[in-house]
Amino acid sequence: MTPTVPALSTAQDYADYVNPQWVRLLDLLRMNTQYVRCAGVELFTAEGDVILDFLSGYCVHNAGHNHPYIIEQLHDELRRRGPAMLQSHVPDLAGELARRLCQLAGGKMRKVFFACSGSEGVESAIKFSRATTGRSGLLYATGAFHGLTCGALSLMGDDFWREKFGPMLSDTAAVPFGDLEALRERLATKQFAAFFVEPIQSEAGMRIPCPEYLREASRLCARYGTAFVLDEVQTGMFRTGHFLAAGHFGVEPDMIVMAKALSGGLVPCSAVLMSDKVYEAVYSSLKRSIVHTSTFSENAMSMRAGLATLDVLERENLGGRALAMGDVLRARLRRELSGYEMVREVRGLGMLSGIEFQPPKQVRLRLAFEAFQRIHAGMFGQVLVMRLFRQGILTQICGNDFMVLKVAPPLVVTEEQLEKFAVAVREVVDLMHTSASFWTEALGLARRVMNV
Repeated sequence: MTPTVPALSTAQDYADYVNPQWVRLLDLLRMNTQYVRCAGVELFTAEGDVILDFLSGYCVHNAGHNHPYIIEQLHDELRRRGPAMLQSHVPDLAGELARRLCQLAGGKMRKVFFACSGSEGVESAIKFSRATTGRSGLLYATGAFHGLTCGALSLMGDDFWREKFGPMLSDTAAVPFGDLEALRERLATKQFAAFFVEPIQSEAGMRIPCPEYLREASRLCARYGTAFVLDEVQTGMFRTGHFLAAGHFGVEPDMIVMAKALSGGLVPCSAVLMSDKVYEAVYSSLKRSIVHTSTFSENAMSMRAGLATLDVLERENLGGRALAMGDVLRARLRRELSGYEMVREVRGLGMLSGIEFQPPKQVRLRLAFEAFQRIHAGMFGQVLVMRLFRQGILTQICGNDFMVLKVAPPLVVTEEQLEKFAVAVREVVDLMHTSASFWTEALGLARRVMNV
């Protein structure tokens, strides 16, 4: 008897069984496109179009989509048929990847715990900091984005992400990003196990601190016995030029959380780098050697993907490329967008940039803009994203600042692709300043959203 072959899954299955609201949103934005192949910076659609990815899966695809070397290494690992998830042995690939990560990070980083996501890494760092200090309090910076599990979400203040999910961890407090005096006052209470901070606040609108902020924050944490934890989930893996964004500021944290680009965008993987002091507080005896673990931690595919990704990033000098090409991109954007009143600033570091917009002063523009804002604070940004998508560009607004467009292409992006992006942005910005069609279509979209 011939077995029944199940029908191929369709996009309708996703709408029926996964997240129909997401499908409806993409339909409204006219961005519900089927991608049949992705390579480097290019996304190829079923309709035959080519979209340039200037989001990188929120900084996942630093090495580009489907890098052939990483795919080859994963194929080889599968063909070996080795102990992919035995969990009762010493996984040598995990040791090799941990060694390379610690060597690249430098400073006090001596041990690594592997997990599957940035959120899981943050959850681990919460536990590790409490074990190290014997304290329960957790500090974070306003505007932070650390993840959407309950512990990570407790380190974020935006009500949008927390609404309806009940009480978070109770012993947390926020301090303004960049405010050293507020940080000192909180740390001086000696109630806090850790201060979690992103070296660059990506989702808060690409906020880059002054050079001394992170260095002094590190010194204050050391003075008051609080673990200094850097969230490098988006900023790590050479995204800003250095292996870690911390390298721009000369700081040595007690822990570093990494994820996203760590495994080439092909296998879930994250890592918590830590000092020997942190490790010894957690794994303090034979009995406690498995006190914190994760089912898919150290699996062979993730570890092989991580090693292959490091090979690509280092051999192709993608960190140096990110520094140089990022400067080229921001200079070009500033030239293209100068003189437009709704463009406030272009800022960034390496291949992580943001274009900040501001409300218009002209009456004819202000009335339409304010109509958007009354409907939803993110409406203007989503119309901008929708218009750019029509120009063959995929990007998104920042999660905690709807007036900043995130610009984060894979580090393999070419000058020609950067130029196409800059021209596309200028054309859309010019349209919003000169044509009523930008605003009338946008208001039509707003009405459709309200009627859904």
